[in-house]
Amino acid sequence: MTRGTLQHILYVEDDADIRTIAQLALEAVGGYTLKVCASGQEALETVAAGYRPELILLDVMMPGLDGPGTLSGLRRLPSTMETPAVFMTAKVQASEIAFYKSLGAIGVLAKPFDPMALAAQVRRLWENGE
Repeated sequence: MTRGTLQHILYVEDDADIRTIAQLALEAVGGYTLKVCASGQEALETVAAGYRPELILLDVMMPGLDGPGTLSGLRRLPSTMETPAVFMTAKVQASEIAFYKSLGAIGVLAKPFDPMALAAQVRRLWENGE
């Protein structure tokens, strides 16, 4: 599937240190514009308030509303019903990746990630993801 240029990303991550590193990597290295949320609930509220991301980047394991639950909630909102999503997780066994893709993710990025390679990995998934 061919997509247009990626610029706006909704990034959902509960760990403040990981959030900071990923945000720097994606904005400074990748040139993306991020809306960063510390929880799944905050992500749902952000989209409900009018934010329209071109890509959703989600941590899998978060307290409260986890990544799959957040994606499910975002899929119920008209503006993000079909927005491509990518999960970020340390759980990257083939069966786990297949599960995340069955939820509608275009890909999965492994944690820990290389900050200098993160933007290129996101771009590759954006361009080549299902």
